[in-house]
Amino acid sequence: MKIATYNVNGVNGRLPVLLRWLEESKPDVACLQELKAPEEKFPEAAIREAGYHPIWHGQKSWNGVAILSRNEPPQEVCRALPGDPEDVNSRYIEAMVGGIHIACLYLPNGNPAPGPKFDYKLRWLERLKAHAAGLYASTNPVVLAGDFNIIPTHNDVYKPEKWTEDALFRPEVRAVFEELTGAGWTDSLRKLYPTDTIYTFWDYFRNAYGRNAGLRIDHLLLNPALAPRLKAAGVDRDVRGWEKSSDHAPVWIEIK
Repeated sequence: MKIATYNVNGVNGRLPVLLRWLEESKPDVACLQELKAPEEKFPEAAIREAGYHPIWHGQKSWNGVAILSRNEPPQEVCRALPGDPEDVNSRYIEAMVGGIHIACLYLPNGNPAPGPKFDYKLRWLERLKAHAAGLYASTNPVVLAGDFNIIPTHNDVYKPEKWTEDALFRPEVRAVFEELTGAGWTDSLRKLYPTDTIYTFWDYFRNAYGRNAGLRIDHLLLNPALAPRLKAAGVDRDVRGWEKSSDHAPVWIEIK
């Protein structure tokens, strides 16, 4: 099974890119973030015509997450991260697909930091840690997939010294990612490529993609029931270079 995560940066504006990628890469499951579309504007018909069964949680103008499945309809588990009933932002959705528990997340950016947006990010991370602890202990295979908006280490960013005060790289958020992996969640890409330079995001400015001045902020974390089945992982880097593409590239794993 091939499971991918892709921040599409606007599902309708970049629909041709998404459909082309689905056709060429053929993931069995695709987790999408930053739909930037309300519920009724999600391109369900086009996704189904491409051969995928979708579930989604949209929001006007920003946010939004979706899970697409090629072989069977996803069985939705929940569409909000537990812990704060007043948080109405569409940043989380869970489903069962082919016996695998898929959690698709779009973690807050948090900039500027410090400030209210960074405080929200830290609260969201605390909720994620609490929920992830239950998922980790599950006998079901689980993957946490999405745009975490966290650069885990200096090896995951071009010129790390320029990012020290950014909300994606501040010690507080990196510490949470380290807590997750330290508790036993497997960082798929780093499991197979521990020291390689791997990026998943390149800004639109200053020819970042052409210079390979990127960040690794899109992750797939596996619980102990799924990690032994990991057999391949990668980034569809060339998708970032397509016309009118997202500033993220799709990231994927293959599991036995």
